[in-house]
Amino acid sequence: MHRRTLLAGAALALAAAAQPAGAQTRTEIQFWYGLGGALGERVQEQVARFNASQDRYTVTATFRGSYVEVMTGAIAAWRAGNPPHIAQVFEVGTATMMAAGPAIKPVWQLAQESGIAIDPAKYLAGVRGYYSDTQGRLVSMPHNSSSALMWVNLDAFEKAGVREIPRTWREVRAAAEKLKAANATPCVMTTTWPTWVMFEQQSSIHDVGLATKANGFGGMDAELNLTHPFFLKHVQFLADLQRDGLFRYGGRDGAAGNLFPSGECAISFGSSAARAQIERDAKFRWASVPLPYHDDVIQTPRNGVIGGASLWALTARNRTPAEYAAVAAFYAFISRPEEDQWWHQVTGYVPLTLAAYEKAKAEGYYERNPGADAAIIQLSRAEPTPNSQGFRLGGFVEIRNIIQEELEKVFQGQQTVPQALETANRRGNAVLRAFERANRS
Repeated sequence: MHRRTLLAGAALALAAAAQPAGAQTRTEIQFWYGLGGALGERVQEQVARFNASQDRYTVTATFRGSYVEVMTGAIAAWRAGNPPHIAQVFEVGTATMMAAGPAIKPVWQLAQESGIAIDPAKYLAGVRGYYSDTQGRLVSMPHNSSSALMWVNLDAFEKAGVREIPRTWREVRAAAEKLKAANATPCVMTTTWPTWVMFEQQSSIHDVGLATKANGFGGMDAELNLTHPFFLKHVQFLADLQRDGLFRYGGRDGAAGNLFPSGECAISFGSSAARAQIERDAKFRWASVPLPYHDDVIQTPRNGVIGGASLWALTARNRTPAEYAAVAAFYAFISRPEEDQWWHQVTGYVPLTLAAYEKAKAEGYYERNPGADAAIIQLSRAEPTPNSQGFRLGGFVEIRNIIQEELEKVFQGQQTVPQALETANRRGNAVLRAFERANRS
């Protein structure tokens, strides 16, 4: 499948390149992105599809390293007067980009000025809300959105006599004990992106604020809420799993990404966008389901939150209306139901629009690919609350690293769970106050 996709992408790229002489009048814009590997190839395909679809604009896409490198590089380029037209920025950079003021041109303004329709109502509520301002206007363009899921090795479950996929953390613990007793896999359980999965997602699912002021949506004077009894309970639960040999800490961010598809761990928690890698690499039967929840905290879990990234239009003194129109045209193109459906199915990211989801469902995609809609179900199973609409916290990248540092000390036996969360809360609040001082108008 991937070989055919790549060949199709190459054909599109050649078609775009083989334009008549008049194509020299195309308006060219630059797009910096931070997806590597197979997902980066899909970005190049997406751009080639746009370039081949019309004859007015050409998008040139360039891989610029990690999400952090794209964001910091784009801001530095803006200060130097030569930014890209579009920068792909991960979701935790949203508050930082919003605070960039004149450096960005919001989506709603692009649409207004160019006359190219970009309707926020098209997008899934959980996606739309994360990238909108307090008036409900789109600020950045939803692009590659995911949610965290639980991935399970069905062969290992069968070997251990686990007949049902767990829905609650209590059931996860029981299944893990059976997996360990049966020596079904070298490692029982792990997680990628520890802060995103175990703090951000879990706080949303259990309707507990990660921070005050609606997780920062209500203002830059928000404060972290990491000492809440829920976080004490959940981190202690993880620490107990690790102590009993049922959980392996695989490292920060995506460091544990290969432990599940390689067959090393029987259970993993991570992005729905891991689907392409797991389909390619796993030599066992597997399934993906929504994240577990503590049924003694909440009986009906709320919606999960998105991960991934959005696209930000950057300004420049000499930027022309035609260049901004090219950005808007690209945004409108990737929002078409057929294009959104294609992106969803070749990457594992959720569809951004309701129309693409309905189209995929009507064509039987989810019947043929069980679990491919797990992230969509998790994102849309409840109307978002102030605690589950997402996060708008300045310096969030640094805050994530602080939480990971303190979590590691728990797993290494250097401090207790209450000590870790109190320290993370204090250090994280210092980051929030520094961001507030730097950006308060």
